[in-house]
Amino acid sequence: MSGTLAPRVVVVSRRSELDELLVRHGTRAAAGFYLRQRGRDLDEVAARHDALHAALTAVGAAIPADWRRGHVDRDDLARFLFAPEDIVVAVGQDGLVANVAKYLDRQPVVGVDPEPGRNAGVLVRFAPAAVARLLPAVAAGRAAVQARTMVRAVLDDGQDLVGLNEVYVGHPSHQSARYVLGTPGGRRERHSSSGVVVGSGTGATGWCASIARERPGGPVLPGPADEALCWFVREAWPSPATGVELTGGRLAAGESIELTAEGERLVVFADGVEADHLTMAWGQRVTIGTATRRLHLVVPS
Repeated sequence: MSGTLAPRVVVVSRRSELDELLVRHGTRAAAGFYLRQRGRDLDEVAARHDALHAALTAVGAAIPADWRRGHVDRDDLARFLFAPEDIVVAVGQDGLVANVAKYLDRQPVVGVDPEPGRNAGVLVRFAPAAVARLLPAVAAGRAAVQARTMVRAVLDDGQDLVGLNEVYVGHPSHQSARYVLGTPGGRRERHSSSGVVVGSGTGATGWCASIARERPGGPVLPGPADEALCWFVREAWPSPATGVELTGGRLAAGESIELTAEGERLVVFADGVEADHLTMAWGQRVTIGTATRRLHLVVPS
């Protein structure tokens, strides 16, 4: 941390479901009616809203009075400038940590679970009450930090994006994606499929895990801190022009797979955020492998 500036704690959160309902419907009564029509209860949504705001209040109170502080909503992350001395506290579900990871460069991230026991807690590892004792340890470099491997996709024109869980390449609609896949060993195969998923050890607990469960003979999934990646072709279609032999594997550090588009438009996005995507035209190539950047996740010691 800088010797001239007090650490800055940047709290990252997203709007609650209740907040989003109020934006859409205007009042709690209207939101409650909307939910009842769908067999849901406003009280449950309000309780989750209150839990989130209670956690945010606890985190705010835990920041030392002489430290600097900031707050950013998930939707504004692309426009927020993080500083090298920042400590990032993500308050919400595991996906919020993935959302913020791509915008960081070695800043430590503390994941806070506002509803312990309800979320998976893979990345949000701490209860709100733990933040007060944790922040001084993070600032002093005494906290346990785990470097999580990330996935990077680079187009042949230099555009790139990074994801914590996985990168997906496919058609923007439900049509088949057509491309040529190349492996690190030099093998190539033309595919017509539902797209390709390349995941990290963190992503191996999510989308990649669901794909792997359907493929008993598939690649061994990497662990959370492993530098390896796994990749899967979804629903490859066998035809006279397209094959189904190269549909999964592992990538060691420094290795990558390459896809060359054979359709008018393919999209590349990370961690399920379709709005933030790269677009591939016919003949364009994308290379996907491990990113040099890592998520520095604070973990229980």
